[in-house]
Order: sequence, then structure tokens, then C-alpha cells
Amino acid sequence: MERMTGPLARGFTVRRFAAGDSVEELTALLHRAYADHAAAGRVFFASYQSVQDTAHRLGAGECWVACRGTKLVGSVTVAAPCTMPAGYPVPAGAGSFWQLAVDPAYRGTGLGQRLLALAEERVVALGSTVAVIDTSAEAIELVGWYRRRGYLPVGTWRWDVTNYESVVLLKDLAT
Repeated sequence: MERMTGPLARGFTVRRFAAGDSVEELTALLHRAYADHAAAGRVFFASYQSVQDTAHRLGAGECWVACRGTKLVGSVTVAAPCTMPAGYPVPAGAGSFWQLAVDPAYRGTGLGQRLLALAEERVVALGSTVAVIDTSAEAIELVGWYRRRGYLPVGTWRWDVTNYESVVLLKDLAT
């Protein structure tokens, strides 16, 4: 178990998703965290995925959760190397993360930044030196958030479970 420190992250615990944790609670967190995107017309898969979808996505990597006391307030799932469809603009051996989510009540606390840093640390620990992600090209503020953290656009992709074109972003973690 990792105890988060620092003025913005105080009071949160980050740990691996465990067998006794609730996939239903994680799914509800994802729905809350992505609801503002859906309200803006960007239907992220995490805004509507089923409990079964969440369980499937958990099984494709390491899921980490952030808790405040016993309440689940954040998550990220990491895999390295990641498996992407043919044609997806990703270098061989790259790592990725998904379901990066912070409960809206805890935005602005630094929790999202800490979960991103953890995802990058895990990508490296799992043997990759590059992280690749994608998000809605229309989510200008989110794309900007990633760009300010060193992610650069390398292409686009269209998933069949969303209603938008994604911008694919890459970060070299070796430096």
C-alpha cells in the first residue's frame, strides 16, 4: 500500500485493486468521473460501460485505486506492453493506461496528477519506456492537461465504442 504525501494529495491511499473490492463501485466511479464529458456530447466508453466491461478492462492490466477512508475516489489501469489494434499509431513495446478517473468531488486535489505519475511509474516498472494514450480530440482541456505533462500528439484513432475521433498521445518515459 502506498500512502500519498504532499499538500494536494494528503488523506488519500493508493493501492492495487483487490479481490474483495467492488467492480460495481469502480464502475459507478467511472460513470461519475466521465459524466461531464458525456454531458458535453463526448461519449467516453467509461461514461456508460457495464460492470462486465469494467471487469474485462481490469483483467487487461494492473488496476490501481485511490481511496479516501473506505470511499473509492480514483482509479487507473496500466499495461505494458499494451495490445492495440492493427493500425493504431503506437510503437512496439509501448505501455498504456486507461480508466484514469477522479471522483468529481476530489478534482483539484492533485489526485489525477498522482494517478498519472503512478501510471507512468508502472509502465516503466513493467518494462516500457514509452506511454501511449488516447482521448477525445474534442476534449481540448483534457488534451491540454496531458500535453502540459509531456504527452505529444502522434496520430488519431476512431474507436467503435465512442462517438468521437481520438487524438493519440505519446510520452517518452526514458528521459
